[in-house]
Amino acid sequence: MVENHLRATEFYHVSKIGVIRGFHPLLAALVERWRLETHTFVLPVDEVTVTLEDVAHIFGLPINGEPVSGWTNSSSDFVQSQSMAIFGREPVLSGNSKSYIKLGWVRRIRDGEPLDTEESIRKYVKCQIFCMLGSTLFADKSTAYAHAKYLPLLREFERIHTYSWGSACLAHLYRALYRASRYDTKEMDVPLNLLFVWVWERMLCIAPIPRHTLPPAEIPVAMRWSHSEWTTSWLAKTVARFRHDIDYMQEFEWRPYEGMIIPGELHGHLDVCDTVAPLLLFECIEWQPADRVMRQFGFAQPPLRQARDIPLDLHCLALRGLQLHDWTILHGPWIVEWANRQNTRLRDLHPLPTWDFIPTMEYRDWYMRSFEYMLRLSEYDPQGPAAPQPPAPQPSPQHAVFEPFSRSRCTVAVFLFGQLTQASSEP
Repeated sequence: MVENHLRATEFYHVSKIGVIRGFHPLLAALVERWRLETHTFVLPVDEVTVTLEDVAHIFGLPINGEPVSGWTNSSSDFVQSQSMAIFGREPVLSGNSKSYIKLGWVRRIRDGEPLDTEESIRKYVKCQIFCMLGSTLFADKSTAYAHAKYLPLLREFERIHTYSWGSACLAHLYRALYRASRYDTKEMDVPLNLLFVWVWERMLCIAPIPRHTLPPAEIPVAMRWSHSEWTTSWLAKTVARFRHDIDYMQEFEWRPYEGMIIPGELHGHLDVCDTVAPLLLFECIEWQPADRVMRQFGFAQPPLRQARDIPLDLHCLALRGLQLHDWTILHGPWIVEWANRQNTRLRDLHPLPTWDFIPTMEYRDWYMRSFEYMLRLSEYDPQGPAAPQPPAPQPSPQHAVFEPFSRSRCTVAVFLFGQLTQASSEP
Protein backbone atom coordinates (compact mmCIF):
# COMPACT_ATOMS: atom_id res chain seq x y z
CA MET A 1 0.00 0.00 0.00
CA VAL A 2 2.81 2.43 0.82
CA GLU A 3 4.47 1.69 -2.52
CA ASN A 4 1.28 2.51 -4.42
CA HIS A 5 0.94 5.81 -2.58
CA LEU A 6 4.58 6.69 -3.23
CA ARG A 7 4.02 5.93 -6.91
CA ALA A 8 1.00 8.25 -6.90
CA THR A 9 3.21 11.10 -5.69
CA GLU A 10 6.00 10.15 -8.17
CA PHE A 11 8.50 9.85 -5.31
CA TYR A 12 8.67 6.06 -5.49
CA HIS A 13 11.85 5.88 -7.59
CA VAL A 14 13.90 8.30 -5.52
CA SER A 15 12.75 6.55 -2.34
CA LYS A 16 14.70 3.43 -3.43
CA ILE A 17 18.09 5.17 -3.35
CA GLY A 18 20.39 4.12 -0.55
CA VAL A 19 23.50 5.72 0.90
CA ILE A 20 26.02 7.27 -1.52
CA ARG A 21 29.08 8.57 0.23
CA GLY A 22 30.73 11.84 -0.70
CA PHE A 23 34.46 12.23 -1.35
CA HIS A 24 35.94 15.68 -0.83
CA PRO A 25 38.98 15.40 -3.18
CA LEU A 26 36.73 14.54 -6.12
CA LEU A 27 34.27 17.26 -5.22
CA ALA A 28 37.03 19.86 -5.03
CA ALA A 29 38.39 18.80 -8.44
CA LEU A 30 34.93 19.19 -9.94
CA VAL A 31 34.17 22.54 -8.34
CA GLU A 32 37.28 24.17 -9.82
CA ARG A 33 35.93 23.29 -13.30
CA TRP A 34 32.53 24.89 -12.64
CA ARG A 35 31.71 28.13 -14.45
CA LEU A 36 29.34 30.19 -12.37
CA GLU A 37 27.98 32.31 -15.19
CA THR A 38 27.09 29.38 -17.48
CA HIS A 39 26.26 26.51 -15.06
CA THR A 40 28.66 24.21 -16.87
CA PHE A 41 31.87 22.26 -16.26
CA VAL A 42 34.77 23.04 -18.59
CA LEU A 43 36.44 19.75 -19.55
CA PRO A 44 38.95 18.81 -22.25
CA VAL A 45 36.19 17.02 -24.15
CA ASP A 46 33.73 19.94 -24.09
CA GLU A 47 31.54 22.11 -21.92
CA VAL A 48 29.12 19.77 -20.10
CA THR A 49 26.65 19.89 -17.22
CA VAL A 50 24.02 18.05 -15.21
CA THR A 51 20.69 18.47 -17.01
CA LEU A 52 17.04 17.69 -16.42
CA GLU A 53 17.56 14.48 -18.40
CA ASP A 54 20.13 13.37 -15.84
CA VAL A 55 17.83 14.22 -12.91
CA ALA A 56 14.99 12.22 -14.47
CA HIS A 57 17.20 9.14 -14.94
CA ILE A 58 19.32 9.34 -11.79
CA PHE A 59 16.47 10.16 -9.37
CA GLY A 60 13.35 9.32 -11.39
CA LEU A 61 11.76 12.63 -10.37
CA PRO A 62 8.96 14.46 -12.24
CA ILE A 63 10.08 17.33 -14.50
CA ASN A 64 7.07 18.47 -16.50
CA GLY A 65 5.02 20.20 -13.81
CA GLU A 66 4.42 23.35 -11.81
CA PRO A 67 7.44 25.10 -10.27
CA VAL A 68 8.26 24.30 -6.65
CA SER A 69 7.35 27.68 -5.25
CA GLY A 70 5.03 29.44 -2.83
CA TRP A 71 5.26 31.32 0.44
CA THR A 72 8.23 31.58 2.77
CA ASN A 73 6.90 32.62 6.16
CA SER A 74 9.19 32.62 9.18
CA SER A 75 6.45 33.21 11.75
CA SER A 76 5.96 30.56 14.42
CA ASP A 77 2.22 30.47 13.66
CA PHE A 78 2.92 29.45 10.04
CA VAL A 79 5.40 26.72 10.96
CA GLN A 80 3.20 25.29 13.71
CA SER A 81 -0.02 25.34 11.66
CA GLN A 82 1.65 23.64 8.70
CA SER A 83 3.26 21.05 10.97
CA MET A 84 -0.06 20.29 12.65
CA ALA A 85 -1.68 19.80 9.23
CA ILE A 86 1.01 17.39 8.00
CA PHE A 87 2.37 15.67 11.11
CA GLY A 88 -0.50 16.14 13.56
CA ARG A 89 1.64 17.82 16.24
CA GLU A 90 3.85 20.84 16.92
CA PRO A 91 7.31 20.54 15.37
CA VAL A 92 10.75 20.11 16.87
CA LEU A 93 12.81 22.89 15.29
CA SER A 94 16.45 23.72 14.75
CA GLY A 95 18.05 25.76 17.50
CA ASN A 96 19.55 28.11 14.89
CA SER A 97 16.49 28.71 12.73
CA LYS A 98 12.85 28.34 13.65
CA SER A 99 11.96 27.59 10.02
CA TYR A 100 13.84 24.28 9.94
CA ILE A 101 12.21 21.08 11.22
CA LYS A 102 14.28 18.26 12.68
CA LEU A 103 14.15 15.21 10.40
CA GLY A 104 14.82 12.75 13.21
CA TRP A 105 11.58 13.89 14.81
CA VAL A 106 9.71 13.46 11.51
CA ARG A 107 11.11 9.94 11.09
CA ARG A 108 9.85 8.95 14.53
CA ILE A 109 6.36 10.12 13.56
CA ARG A 110 6.60 8.20 10.28
CA ASP A 111 7.76 5.00 11.94
CA GLY A 112 4.98 5.20 14.51
CA GLU A 113 2.19 5.12 11.94
CA PRO A 114 0.10 1.90 12.08
CA LEU A 115 -0.67 2.04 8.31
CA ASP A 116 -4.13 0.64 8.93
CA THR A 117 -6.12 3.46 7.35
CA GLU A 118 -5.88 5.64 4.26
CA GLU A 119 -5.13 8.66 6.45
CA SER A 120 -2.30 6.83 8.24
CA ILE A 121 -0.71 5.70 4.96
CA ARG A 122 -0.86 9.22 3.51
CA LYS A 123 0.67 10.66 6.65
CA TYR A 124 3.48 8.09 6.46
CA VAL A 125 4.17 8.96 2.82
CA LYS A 126 4.17 12.71 3.48
CA CYS A 127 6.68 12.20 6.30
CA GLN A 128 8.83 10.08 4.00
CA ILE A 129 8.76 12.71 1.25
CA PHE A 130 9.61 15.52 3.65
CA CYS A 131 12.61 13.54 4.87
CA MET A 132 13.77 12.96 1.29
CA LEU A 133 13.48 16.69 0.57
CA GLY A 134 15.80 17.47 3.46
CA SER A 135 18.26 14.61 3.06
CA THR A 136 18.45 13.94 -0.71
CA LEU A 137 16.83 16.55 -2.96
CA PHE A 138 17.52 19.82 -1.13
CA ALA A 139 20.06 18.76 1.46
CA ASP A 140 21.98 21.34 3.44
CA LYS A 141 25.32 20.82 5.16
CA SER A 142 23.84 18.77 8.00
CA THR A 143 21.08 16.78 6.19
CA ALA A 144 19.39 16.79 9.62
CA TYR A 145 16.75 19.44 8.95
CA ALA A 146 14.33 20.50 6.21
CA HIS A 147 12.76 23.90 5.65
CA ALA A 148 9.11 24.36 6.57
CA LYS A 149 8.46 26.15 3.25
CA TYR A 150 7.90 22.74 1.60
CA LEU A 151 5.04 21.75 3.90
CA PRO A 152 2.22 23.58 2.07
CA LEU A 153 3.12 21.65 -1.11
CA LEU A 154 2.49 18.36 0.73
CA ARG A 155 -0.87 19.22 2.27
CA GLU A 156 -2.98 18.15 -0.73
CA PHE A 157 -1.88 14.58 -1.39
CA GLU A 158 -3.35 14.50 -4.90
CA ARG A 159 -1.28 17.52 -5.96
CA ILE A 160 2.16 16.39 -4.82
CA HIS A 161 2.92 14.77 -8.19
CA THR A 162 2.00 17.93 -10.11
CA TYR A 163 5.16 19.81 -9.09
CA SER A 164 8.44 19.79 -10.99
CA TRP A 165 10.55 18.39 -8.17
CA GLY A 166 13.25 17.43 -10.65
CA SER A 167 13.83 20.96 -11.97
CA ALA A 168 13.85 22.27 -8.38
CA CYS A 169 16.48 19.67 -7.48
CA LEU A 170 18.64 20.82 -10.39
CA ALA A 171 18.24 24.46 -9.34
CA HIS A 172 19.44 23.49 -5.87
CA LEU A 173 22.49 21.73 -7.33
CA TYR A 174 23.44 24.75 -9.45
CA ARG A 175 23.05 27.06 -6.46
CA ALA A 176 25.14 24.74 -4.27
CA LEU A 177 27.93 24.63 -6.88
CA TYR A 178 27.83 28.43 -7.07
CA ARG A 179 28.38 28.70 -3.33
CA ALA A 180 30.96 25.89 -3.26
CA SER A 181 32.99 27.74 -5.89
CA ARG A 182 33.56 30.72 -3.61
CA TYR A 183 37.12 30.99 -2.35
CA ASP A 184 35.96 31.43 1.27
CA THR A 185 33.82 28.28 1.33
CA LYS A 186 34.72 25.82 4.08
CA GLU A 187 31.80 23.42 3.74
CA MET A 188 29.55 22.40 0.89
CA ASP A 189 25.86 21.61 0.78
CA VAL A 190 26.06 20.13 -2.73
CA PRO A 191 23.53 17.31 -3.39
CA LEU A 192 26.26 14.69 -3.63
CA ASN A 193 24.00 11.83 -4.73
CA LEU A 194 23.03 13.59 -7.94
CA LEU A 195 26.42 15.11 -8.74
CA PHE A 196 28.56 12.05 -8.04
CA VAL A 197 26.32 9.60 -9.89
CA TRP A 198 26.28 11.95 -12.87
CA VAL A 199 30.09 12.05 -12.84
CA TRP A 200 30.51 8.29 -12.43
CA GLU A 201 28.05 7.50 -15.23
CA ARG A 202 29.64 9.93 -17.69
CA MET A 203 33.35 10.13 -16.71
CA LEU A 204 34.44 6.52 -16.43
CA CYS A 205 38.06 7.44 -15.75
CA ILE A 206 37.23 8.78 -12.29
CA ALA A 207 34.54 6.31 -11.18
CA PRO A 208 35.34 4.45 -7.92
CA ILE A 209 34.66 1.07 -9.53
CA PRO A 210 34.22 -0.05 -13.16
CA ARG A 211 30.68 0.65 -14.27
CA HIS A 212 30.31 -2.75 -15.96
CA THR A 213 30.70 -4.48 -12.57
CA LEU A 214 27.53 -2.83 -11.23
CA PRO A 215 23.99 -4.20 -11.56
CA PRO A 216 22.22 -3.29 -14.82
CA ALA A 217 21.11 0.32 -14.90
CA GLU A 218 17.46 1.08 -14.24
CA ILE A 219 15.44 4.00 -12.94
CA PRO A 220 16.65 5.42 -10.59
CA VAL A 221 20.24 5.06 -11.81
CA ALA A 222 21.56 6.23 -8.44
CA MET A 223 20.32 3.01 -6.86
CA ARG A 224 23.07 0.90 -8.43
CA TRP A 225 25.73 3.12 -6.87
CA SER A 226 24.17 2.86 -3.41
CA HIS A 227 26.40 1.09 -0.88
CA SER A 228 28.98 0.38 -3.58
CA GLU A 229 32.38 -0.68 -2.27
CA TRP A 230 35.21 1.69 -3.13
CA THR A 231 38.69 0.37 -3.78
CA THR A 232 41.58 1.34 -1.51
CA SER A 233 43.48 2.81 -4.44
CA TRP A 234 40.55 5.05 -5.35
CA LEU A 235 40.16 6.27 -1.77
CA ALA A 236 43.85 7.18 -1.77
CA LYS A 237 43.43 9.61 -4.65
CA THR A 238 44.07 13.27 -3.95
CA VAL A 239 42.57 16.34 -5.57
CA ALA A 240 45.75 16.62 -7.65
CA ARG A 241 45.26 13.06 -8.93
CA PHE A 242 41.63 13.73 -9.87
CA ARG A 243 42.64 17.01 -11.50
CA HIS A 244 45.20 15.15 -13.61
CA ASP A 245 42.71 12.41 -14.54
CA ILE A 246 40.21 15.02 -15.71
CA ASP A 247 42.88 16.96 -17.63
CA TYR A 248 43.79 13.88 -19.66
CA MET A 249 40.43 12.10 -19.90
CA GLN A 250 39.92 10.52 -23.31
CA GLU A 251 36.21 9.91 -23.30
CA PHE A 252 32.91 11.20 -22.02
CA GLU A 253 29.72 9.12 -22.04
CA TRP A 254 27.35 11.18 -24.15
CA ARG A 255 24.53 8.58 -23.99
CA PRO A 256 24.83 6.80 -20.63
CA TYR A 257 21.13 5.95 -20.49
CA GLU A 258 20.79 4.48 -23.98
CA GLY A 259 18.72 1.30 -24.01
CA MET A 260 17.41 1.76 -20.49
CA ILE A 261 13.80 0.74 -19.83
CA ILE A 262 11.86 3.89 -18.96
CA PRO A 263 8.78 3.60 -16.71
CA GLY A 264 5.65 4.85 -18.44
CA GLU A 265 5.09 7.71 -16.02
CA LEU A 266 8.46 9.28 -16.92
CA HIS A 267 8.00 9.56 -20.68
CA GLY A 268 6.12 12.86 -20.47
CA HIS A 269 8.80 14.29 -18.21
CA LEU A 270 11.69 13.28 -20.49
CA ASP A 271 9.87 15.06 -23.30
CA VAL A 272 10.83 18.48 -21.91
CA CYS A 273 14.34 17.74 -20.62
CA ASP A 274 16.06 19.53 -23.52
CA THR A 275 14.34 22.83 -22.81
CA VAL A 276 16.26 26.08 -22.41
CA ALA A 277 14.40 27.51 -19.45
CA PRO A 278 14.64 28.84 -15.90
CA LEU A 279 14.72 26.47 -12.94
CA LEU A 280 12.86 27.61 -9.84
CA LEU A 281 12.95 26.66 -6.19
CA PHE A 282 11.15 29.27 -4.09
CA GLU A 283 13.69 32.14 -3.76
CA CYS A 284 16.22 30.47 -6.07
CA ILE A 285 16.33 31.05 -9.83
CA GLU A 286 18.82 29.20 -12.02
CA TRP A 287 18.98 28.43 -15.74
CA GLN A 288 19.36 25.15 -17.62
CA PRO A 289 21.91 25.89 -20.35
CA ALA A 290 20.79 23.16 -22.75
CA ASP A 291 21.92 25.36 -25.66
CA ARG A 292 25.51 25.18 -24.33
CA VAL A 293 25.59 21.39 -24.01
CA MET A 294 23.73 20.39 -27.16
CA ARG A 295 26.00 17.41 -27.76
CA GLN A 296 24.54 15.80 -24.63
CA PHE A 297 21.22 15.78 -26.50
CA GLY A 298 22.67 14.60 -29.81
CA PHE A 299 22.82 17.97 -31.60
CA ALA A 300 25.79 19.66 -33.24
CA GLN A 301 27.09 22.42 -30.98
CA PRO A 302 27.71 25.84 -32.55
CA PRO A 303 29.97 28.50 -31.00
CA LEU A 304 28.12 30.27 -28.22
CA ARG A 305 27.13 33.76 -27.37
CA GLN A 306 26.99 35.28 -23.91
CA ALA A 307 25.20 33.21 -21.27
CA ARG A 308 21.73 34.17 -20.06
CA ASP A 309 22.07 36.71 -17.27
CA ILE A 310 19.96 36.61 -14.12
CA PRO A 311 19.72 39.99 -12.32
CA LEU A 312 21.71 40.32 -9.12
CA ASP A 313 18.65 40.95 -6.98
CA LEU A 314 17.09 37.66 -8.09
CA HIS A 315 19.94 35.20 -8.50
CA CYS A 316 20.27 32.74 -5.64
CA LEU A 317 18.91 34.84 -2.82
CA ALA A 318 19.54 33.54 0.69
CA LEU A 319 16.67 33.35 3.18
CA ARG A 320 17.73 35.30 6.24
CA GLY A 321 15.89 37.00 9.03
CA LEU A 322 12.13 37.50 8.97
CA GLN A 323 10.44 36.09 5.87
CA LEU A 324 7.02 36.80 4.43
CA HIS A 325 7.25 36.45 0.66
CA ASP A 326 5.08 34.92 -2.03
CA TRP A 327 7.62 33.79 -4.62
CA THR A 328 4.92 32.92 -7.15
CA ILE A 329 4.34 36.68 -7.39
CA LEU A 330 7.92 37.92 -6.98
CA HIS A 331 9.16 35.48 -9.64
CA GLY A 332 6.08 35.73 -11.83
CA PRO A 333 7.89 36.49 -15.13
CA TRP A 334 10.26 33.54 -14.60
CA ILE A 335 7.36 31.24 -13.85
CA VAL A 336 5.78 32.34 -17.13
CA GLU A 337 9.01 31.39 -18.93
CA TRP A 338 8.98 27.96 -17.28
CA ALA A 339 5.36 27.54 -18.38
CA ASN A 340 6.58 28.08 -21.96
CA ARG A 341 9.11 25.22 -21.69
CA GLN A 342 7.43 23.16 -24.43
CA ASN A 343 8.30 25.89 -26.95
CA THR A 344 11.99 26.31 -26.06
CA ARG A 345 13.18 22.73 -26.53
CA LEU A 346 16.28 22.11 -28.61
CA ARG A 347 14.36 19.80 -30.94
CA ASP A 348 12.02 22.68 -31.85
CA LEU A 349 14.80 25.22 -32.39
CA HIS A 350 17.41 23.18 -34.28
CA PRO A 351 17.64 20.50 -36.98
CA LEU A 352 17.13 16.90 -35.95
CA PRO A 353 19.85 15.42 -33.71
CA THR A 354 22.60 13.54 -35.50
CA TRP A 355 24.15 11.81 -32.46
CA ASP A 356 27.52 12.54 -34.05
CA PHE A 357 29.69 13.52 -31.08
CA ILE A 358 32.68 14.78 -33.05
CA PRO A 359 32.70 18.60 -32.69
CA THR A 360 32.91 20.79 -35.75
CA MET A 361 36.24 22.53 -36.41
CA GLU A 362 34.54 25.91 -36.00
CA TYR A 363 33.28 24.98 -32.53
CA ARG A 364 36.54 23.34 -31.47
CA ASP A 365 38.54 26.42 -32.45
CA TRP A 366 36.14 28.66 -30.52
CA TYR A 367 36.26 26.37 -27.49
CA MET A 368 40.05 26.28 -27.39
CA ARG A 369 40.29 30.06 -27.72
CA SER A 370 37.73 30.57 -24.97
CA PHE A 371 38.81 27.98 -22.39
CA GLU A 372 42.36 26.87 -23.12
CA TYR A 373 43.45 28.36 -19.77
CA MET A 374 41.17 25.88 -17.93
CA LEU A 375 41.94 22.66 -19.79
CA ARG A 376 45.23 21.71 -18.09
CA LEU A 377 44.81 22.76 -14.49
CA SER A 378 47.23 20.07 -13.28
CA GLU A 379 50.09 21.96 -14.94
CA TYR A 380 49.65 25.03 -12.75
CA ASP A 381 51.87 25.35 -9.71
CA PRO A 382 49.95 27.04 -6.85
CA GLN A 383 53.29 27.95 -5.20
CA GLY A 384 54.70 29.44 -8.36
CA PRO A 385 53.68 32.44 -10.45
CA ALA A 386 50.11 33.71 -10.34
CA ALA A 387 47.60 31.37 -11.94
CA PRO A 388 46.77 32.15 -15.58
CA GLN A 389 43.89 34.40 -16.40
CA PRO A 390 41.33 34.02 -19.20
CA PRO A 391 42.26 35.84 -22.41
CA ALA A 392 39.33 38.24 -22.09
CA PRO A 393 38.46 38.47 -18.38
CA GLN A 394 34.90 39.32 -17.51
CA PRO A 395 33.60 40.57 -14.14
CA SER A 396 32.59 37.62 -12.01
CA PRO A 397 28.82 37.47 -11.48
CA GLN A 398 27.96 38.77 -8.08
CA HIS A 399 25.61 37.19 -5.60
CA ALA A 400 22.51 38.93 -4.35
CA VAL A 401 23.66 38.39 -0.78
CA PHE A 402 27.33 37.37 -0.87
CA GLU A 403 30.28 39.35 -2.17
CA PRO A 404 31.81 38.58 -5.61
CA PHE A 405 34.97 36.59 -6.29
CA SER A 406 38.30 38.17 -5.50
CA ARG A 407 40.66 35.36 -6.61
CA SER A 408 41.38 33.59 -9.85
CA ARG A 409 39.62 30.32 -10.61
CA CYS A 410 42.75 28.17 -10.27
CA THR A 411 43.86 29.71 -6.99
CA VAL A 412 40.29 29.31 -5.73
CA ALA A 413 40.43 25.56 -6.30
CA VAL A 414 43.68 25.11 -4.37
CA PHE A 415 42.44 27.25 -1.49
CA LEU A 416 39.11 25.41 -1.45
CA PHE A 417 40.72 21.99 -1.25
CA GLY A 418 42.90 23.13 1.64
CA GLN A 419 39.78 24.17 3.51
CA LEU A 420 38.03 20.90 2.69
CA THR A 421 40.99 18.84 3.90
CA GLN A 422 41.11 20.80 7.13
CA ALA A 423 37.33 20.45 7.66
CA SER A 424 37.35 16.70 6.95
CA SER A 425 40.14 16.12 9.45
CA GLU A 426 38.34 17.87 12.30
CA PRO A 427 36.57 15.57 14.85
